[in-house]
Amino acid sequence: MMIRTLIASAFQTGYLSVESEGLLHQVLTTRCYQSDDLKALAVLYEAIRIGTIKREASSKSLMELPVLNSFH
Repeated sequence: MMIRTLIASAFQTGYLSVESEGLLHQVLTTRCYQSDDLKALAVLYEAIRIGTIKREASSKSLMELPVLNSFH
């Protein structure tokens, strides 16, 4: 649920904050997510790719999405 809340916030503001991106990364590394979370992340990544959502982070590289069949 946390993942989708962070993503909803990014869509509301048009920005993915450094803090939110860090929290997303942290949640993903703990593997505490569901398939719906990964689908929402894929939508977020596409929005970032096409410029609908801007990233505050200075790094150009986004974290990698986990493989969809590896969720718990």
